[in-house]
Amino acid sequence: MSNPDPEPDQSTGLEPGGGVPPGETPPDSGSVNPGPTTAGSGRRTVLPWVIVVALVVVVLSVLLFFVGRLESFW
Repeated sequence: MSNPDPEPDQSTGLEPGGGVPPGETPPDSGSVNPGPTTAGSGRRTVLPWVIVVALVVVVLSVLLFFVGRLESFW
């Protein structure tokens, strides 16, 4: 992978030693991908809720099963 920074000896506006004089804009790096700037697909936020809902359904089903078993003993 090549270095995305510009070559100092080929950049205009640089002082000897690589400094930038006052009022001069330093050279920008090349086309470097800054990374994701938008939110993801949302799957990470939906999956925990799906798991919580599934667990609640299972717990309620087991609870109703045992309540039904207790009713049959009366």
